[in-house]
Amino acid sequence: MSFETWTLEDAEIRLIDGDRGKNYPKQADFNASGHCLFLSAKNVTSSGFQFSDPVFIGKERHDLLRAGTLERGDIVMTTRGTIGNVAYYDSSVSYPLVRINSGMMIFRANQELWNTRFLYYVLTSPVIQDQITSLTSGSAVPQLPARDLKKFALPKVPLSVQNRIEAIISSLSDKLSLNQRINQTLEQMAQAIFKSWFVDFEPVKAKIAALEAGGSKENALLAAMQAISGKAETELTHLQAEQPEQYAELRATAELFPSAMQDSELGEIPEGWESGLLNDICEFQNGYAFKSIDWSDSGFAVVKIGSVKPAFVDIQSCSYVADKTIAGLERFELFPGDLLVGMTGYPGETGLVPKTENRVFLNQRVGRLKPKQNNLKALLYCNVRDPDFKQYVEGQAHGSAQANVSGKAIGHYPITIPTGSVVEQFSALIDPLLQQKLNLNAEAMNLAITRDTLLPKLLSGEVSAPEIKDPSQEASRHSDIGDGVAFDE
Repeated sequence: MSFETWTLEDAEIRLIDGDRGKNYPKQADFNASGHCLFLSAKNVTSSGFQFSDPVFIGKERHDLLRAGTLERGDIVMTTRGTIGNVAYYDSSVSYPLVRINSGMMIFRANQELWNTRFLYYVLTSPVIQDQITSLTSGSAVPQLPARDLKKFALPKVPLSVQNRIEAIISSLSDKLSLNQRINQTLEQMAQAIFKSWFVDFEPVKAKIAALEAGGSKENALLAAMQAISGKAETELTHLQAEQPEQYAELRATAELFPSAMQDSELGEIPEGWESGLLNDICEFQNGYAFKSIDWSDSGFAVVKIGSVKPAFVDIQSCSYVADKTIAGLERFELFPGDLLVGMTGYPGETGLVPKTENRVFLNQRVGRLKPKQNNLKALLYCNVRDPDFKQYVEGQAHGSAQANVSGKAIGHYPITIPTGSVVEQFSALIDPLLQQKLNLNAEAMNLAITRDTLLPKLLSGEVSAPEIKDPSQEASRHSDIGDGVAFDE
C-alpha cells in the first residue's frame, strides 16, 4: 500500500533562500580561505557536496548577511542552470559555517516529523526528480523557483518507517561511498608510483646521491630501495628478516634502475631510457560518426564526449542505437578497461570503460587509446591520467565556439619511455590496482542501481521495510558484471 502525499508546507519543511540584498558579496569579498564557506553551484553536485575548490567570505561580510546560513540536517538543492542537484549538510561536512549562493535553496525540515537523511534520499530519488523535470521552466537557463518547489508532492511516511527505510538506504550509500574512497586511494597509489619513477626519477637520483657521497654500489642500491618503498634503512633490515621474499622483490626492482642520468629532448632522463611521444606506446582510434537518425531510446550504448568522466566513463548517461545500426561496426565496440579520451568540449578528459552487461560503442570525437603491447597499459594509463596530459591537450585544442583537438596532437604528447624491464615491473604493480578499480566500480554501479530502485519500491509499498535484510550484501554479490572479461582484452 502506497503512502499518502503532502506539500512542503503541510510537511513542515521550510524553504530558505540566500540573502540577495545590498550586502550580497562582491567579487572582491571572495577568498581562498576565510570565515564562512560561500557555496557555488559546482559545490552542489548530483553526488552531494564537492569541495575541491571552495570559496570563502570574511566575518565582516558574513555578519552583514541575514539569510542563507546552513544548519546541520539542512538539505541544499540547486534551482538554476543545473537544477535538482541535492546535498546534505551533516556532521561529515568539515566546514562549520556555510552559506548558500544564488541559484540554490535550503530545505529545513521539522525533525519531529522527519528523518532528515530520509528526506535527502527522497529529494534525490525519481519520486522528486521526475517532478523537477516537469516543473522546470526556462530554455536558455533552466530555473525552478520557490513557487514551484512548493508544489512538490512528498510521501507522508511515519517517522518510525522513515528511520527504517533510511537505515536500509544508508547501508547501500555507505558501501557505495567506501568503494569510491578505495578507488580514489588506488588511483592515488598508482599516480604516486608513476610520479616517483617516471617524473621525479627518485630511485635513480637516490642511487646517484649515494654514489656522489662516496657510497658503494650496495649503498646506492639500498638508497634506491628506500626511495621505492618509502622505508628507512632499519625498516628494510626488519623486512629482510621477517619477509625475505618481499625484500628480495624490492631489491630486484631497485636493481632495474640505472645510477646515472643523460640529456634528452625532455631534459635529463635516466641513462638508457628514451624520450618519445604517446603514440610510441599506443594506437589512437577515433569513434564512428553515427547519424541523427541512428539514435534510439534503447539498444546499444554509445559513448559520446559528455560521458567521458574522470577515471570512469559514465555508461548511465550514454545515448543508444538500435541493433541494425551497429552491423559491421565491430571495430568500434568497446570493452571493459578500454581507455578513452575526450576530443571536444572537455578535451583531454580520460576514463576507463567500466564493466557492463550491455554492448558499448565509440562515437566520433571520442578517442580510444590502445596500448601497443599489454605490458604498456599501466604506463599509458598513468601518463594520460597525469594532470600534465590534460593541460597539454587543452593547450593543443582549437575552436572559438567549442574546443577541439586532433588525434594526431594527442599522440604527440611527450613522454619518457623506460627500459622494458622497468615497464614490466611497473605493469606488475599497477595492473592489479586498475583491475581492482574496475571491480569496485562495478560493485558501486550495482549498489547505486539497487539504492535508486529500492527507495521508490519502499515508498510505493511494493516492498515493505521489514522484508529487507542487508541489500548491500545482495548488491555486492552481483558486482561481477563482466567477469571473464580481463583488463587486458
